[in-house]
Amino acid sequence: MNRGRVREFGLTPGRIPTGKHNTMADVDGVGVGHCTVIEGDDIRTGVTAITPHSGNLYEEKVSAAVDVFNGYGKSVGLSQIVNEGTIETPIMLTETLNTFKVADALIDYFPEKTGFTPRSLNSLVGETNGGYLTDNQNRRIGKMEVFEAIDDALSCKGLVAEGCVGGGTPMTGYGFKGGIGTSSRKIGKGTVGVLVQLNCGRKDDLMVLGAPIGMEVEIPKPEASPGNSIMMIVATDVMLESRQLWKLAKRTMLGLARTGSFSSNGSGDYSIAFSTGKLDHGDFVESVDASPVGDGFMSHLYAGVVEATEEAVLNALFKAETMHGYQGHIRYALPLDETLAVLESHGLRK
Repeated sequence: MNRGRVREFGLTPGRIPTGKHNTMADVDGVGVGHCTVIEGDDIRTGVTAITPHSGNLYEEKVSAAVDVFNGYGKSVGLSQIVNEGTIETPIMLTETLNTFKVADALIDYFPEKTGFTPRSLNSLVGETNGGYLTDNQNRRIGKMEVFEAIDDALSCKGLVAEGCVGGGTPMTGYGFKGGIGTSSRKIGKGTVGVLVQLNCGRKDDLMVLGAPIGMEVEIPKPEASPGNSIMMIVATDVMLESRQLWKLAKRTMLGLARTGSFSSNGSGDYSIAFSTGKLDHGDFVESVDASPVGDGFMSHLYAGVVEATEEAVLNALFKAETMHGYQGHIRYALPLDETLAVLESHGLRK
């Protein structure tokens, strides 16, 4: 069976309508781009870029927040976001030991690609460990790959590649092949989009729309070893403060939990949320018929983030293909025929 996104198989996670393309790039101005590197038998890596807008981010920072649910990770640049509540570079996602090379390349991007040299710069890079399929000591990602991913994001027109691409190239999801997944929700006049780099979870814990898929589908042994981490990025056009975005970022874990994760001790589970600020707060509140006083209107956005996170994880699993890599290791794709049959047996697909 050909790989495809969840909705291509008649499955509809959640109840809130999606954006036009059902990707993070449905949030006006946001772009997503990838550079994928597959070389020989041992290199299966890449980098993904998320651009909140196409201008100079250092001079036109966006409101942002971070939530660290389980902090087993090597991300760069998070503490300044916590302190200042803004993002000033593209958000980059990559494979663990490439983190620091990507952060270094981001410093070069501004003078070399935009002609602007910042006085200082807070490179923002998130990671998950794909060392099962790639030689992460090789640290293959450099300036050329980072620049390519950012340029790809800046040319994004709404469609986003998923599965074994960019930073998601060597990743694992619930013992199956993981990677990049994305989804969006339209809420009143506003939009929220979520992108995940899925590399977490044990096979037997996998749930799809409430069905215990991990317990009921088979995978060759001993290839069912788990992944360890996940990066979850939230974008919205609704004008929000950093404090409010922090509360939005926290809801990603509720969507992830719907797919079976309990966030193991060695899992780096990080969420970053940002707002492009293109939709006035008052206009959004009026469009969802919420009180203009307090944060009650946020509940509408929370629901969208939970649904979009769940679907982004499922899209990563449904799109990812079986991959052979480092030291002869194999990561098998989620078997779609078996998965759909199980869903039908549970009355979740007609």
